[in-house]
Amino acid sequence: MGPFGRSLSDGDRLEVAGAPVRLKVNRRARRVSLRLDRTKREVVATAPSLRRLPEAAAFAHERAGWIAERLAELPQARLLAPGELIEVFGRPVRLESGSGRARWVEPIDGSTPRIVAMGEGEGFTRAVILVIRRKATEVLTARTAHYAERLGAPMPKVTVADAKSRWGSCKPGPRGTPGQIRYSWRLALAPFEVADYVAAHECAHLRELNHGPRFWAHVRALVGDERRYRAWLRAEGARLHAIGK
Repeated sequence: MGPFGRSLSDGDRLEVAGAPVRLKVNRRARRVSLRLDRTKREVVATAPSLRRLPEAAAFAHERAGWIAERLAELPQARLLAPGELIEVFGRPVRLESGSGRARWVEPIDGSTPRIVAMGEGEGFTRAVILVIRRKATEVLTARTAHYAERLGAPMPKVTVADAKSRWGSCKPGPRGTPGQIRYSWRLALAPFEVADYVAAHECAHLRELNHGPRFWAHVRALVGDERRYRAWLRAEGARLHAIGK
């Protein structure tokens, strides 16, 4: 039993100065450290071993001021509202209030598309997100089919959810059978080229379930230099995750 009144385990969560802190054991770490997970809006306190988790927890409490400052820098969670102009796969889309089922309206004259939904506040936001998720499923399924074909891999099952830790994940099927790829719907809020990179990245895992040289060779053959897309997600990911919180 340590100074926190109980044994600490990998994955435990603490509250420091009103902020969430997650404890993590990383055997490759050389020292206790803190980092901000901008996507999950939490701080991760890492220790090299289970035995040193109390040290990581104490370090987090010592750095309460730093934690408060880092979290204060994150984009504030916000709802969506009628009249707002957002981007979906890089296209401007107008949000409107209207009756009936929430829907995407594509004008025949080529002007700005609209998302029409009922309600206000959280209700309006949920309805708009439902429409964006449908669009994300449509676009990401098409891009997955494109890249799977280029790689000579069976078309995987595609699902779209509200993942917090990854933009995408891939589970290849056994012995050449179709696998599964899961995407975050929030990719629809990114430029098309960024979301397209994630689709190529996950499809490359259908061939290489690692991040070794052969994997990155597949990615670069599909979309070129990936570094600018990864940099965009690191810089803007927290903003995308703040929408509809």
